[in-house]
Amino acid sequence: MRTLDQVKPGDSARITRLQIAGAVGQRLAEMGLNPGARVRVVRTAPLGDPLEIQLEDYSLSLRKAEARCVEVSEA
Repeated sequence: MRTLDQVKPGDSARITRLQIAGAVGQRLAEMGLNPGARVRVVRTAPLGDPLEIQLEDYSLSLRKAEARCVEVSEA
């Protein structure tokens, strides 16, 4: 199992599953982090948190704790 926080900047992945429930999980799904979506990690902050990802045609910043709950596979 590989999670979004393990994807290196510049690499792409495809979301396979969200492992988070409740309001945070619902909010991530509303932002487009759904199974089958392709994401690219653009960069990380100097201390590693947050991550900037590109999803469809927009950029999104996620905390590492949130990214750790998104399972991915190779794009």
